[in-house]
Amino acid sequence: MSENLSTIIEKLVKRFNGETIEFAGDPSVILPVEKIAEAAKAIHDEFGFDLLSAVTAVDYWPEENPRFHLFYRFTSIPNRMTLNVRVPVSGISPSAPTVETVYHNANWQEREVYDMFGIKFEGHSDLRRILMPHDWEGHPQRKDYPLGYEEPQYSFNFDEIDVRKPYATRQGASLKNRHGE
Repeated sequence: MSENLSTIIEKLVKRFNGETIEFAGDPSVILPVEKIAEAAKAIHDEFGFDLLSAVTAVDYWPEENPRFHLFYRFTSIPNRMTLNVRVPVSGISPSAPTVETVYHNANWQEREVYDMFGIKFEGHSDLRRILMPHDWEGHPQRKDYPLGYEEPQYSFNFDEIDVRKPYATRQGASLKNRHGE
């Protein structure tokens, strides 16, 4: 049952109205979002990719249509092949059908994508946060998520950053006390 990867890609593109791209010599199939569940079943049952290695997303903000690409990596262990599938998803109410019914390990991976990017998976058995607390606001891997980080302090910007630190506003605090002078 060992088909050449390029033959499999051609069949997927033709059958599911997709297209191909290549990056660094690694081909990927781009499929419409509404076809991913059906394609995943064919990838598993017909082409023998027995493992869903990864499900993740890429955020192309400020683009909105598509804003995201879901990235699926399927592996055929017996045939030693890997198939990459990308699925463009709109930034307005982002959602995609679940592939959990075909690949059971998609459960946790889709929950992670939902938690980090806010992409909903229709038909998922237990779509809830997996990494962040249940009451967390927002999705931390989105490019428009507010970072709220502390600017790195180096020798060239030490004084400029130091005055913005929380202890700089305490009454009685002085540079001499903080630096051990």
